[in-house]
Amino acid sequence: MHADKKIIIVGATSGIGRKLAELYAEKGNKVGITGRRNNLLIEIQQKFPENISIETFDVTGTQNISSINSLVNKLGGLDILIYSSGTGEVSKELDWQIDKSTVDTNVNGFVEICNWGFNYFLKQGHGTLVTISSIASLRGNSWAPAYSASKAFQSNYFDGLTLKAHRMKKNISVVCIEPGFVDTKMAKGGNIFMALPVEKASRRIITAIEKKKRKSHLSWRWWLIAKFMRWMPHIVFKRIQ
Repeated sequence: MHADKKIIIVGATSGIGRKLAELYAEKGNKVGITGRRNNLLIEIQQKFPENISIETFDVTGTQNISSINSLVNKLGGLDILIYSSGTGEVSKELDWQIDKSTVDTNVNGFVEICNWGFNYFLKQGHGTLVTISSIASLRGNSWAPAYSASKAFQSNYFDGLTLKAHRMKKNISVVCIEPGFVDTKMAKGGNIFMALPVEKASRRIITAIEKKKRKSHLSWRWWLIAKFMRWMPHIVFKRIQ
């Protein structure tokens, strides 16, 4: 891992985002972190006071771009932008508030910040844009339809940005992480099937970023499951939904 990068992680108060911030800061990188819970951001900053800068805001609000610009100024530039903010709840009876919250965070906040990030790197001439999507992006899900749809939006948007960077012949890396289960609060429960520990998952995400992988499932097991999910006929898939 290089120790001279300027990195912003959107959604770093817990889970993967927090661990990524800690791992990058440990190596001496300058890291800007965001989240809604100021006390948790301060807690992380206090561990790495020389390397961590913070901005407290909610990606569903109106302060996204002004707050990101403030972090860029604090860091003195930007090399890597990671969108790790996300939400997803079971919507058994198709709850509107759950669907709205999911779309506001995983689609609207995501696309505003990543659109800004791509254009920032376009002007700069280089940079790496990363999103933490999900294997849930591959198929619809009856238990959390808005979540799987929002992750499909993220993955497809990043496919488009990859092609756009190539067409424009720009040195912009676009990295889409589609993990299976990771042992975080987002996983909603204990003893999750084949869940990766959050530190192992985060280290593999950093490796994928360094290798500029277009897409990564973080383990060969989840890569196989992704292949199987794409192949599975609808008549079979609906039986497990």
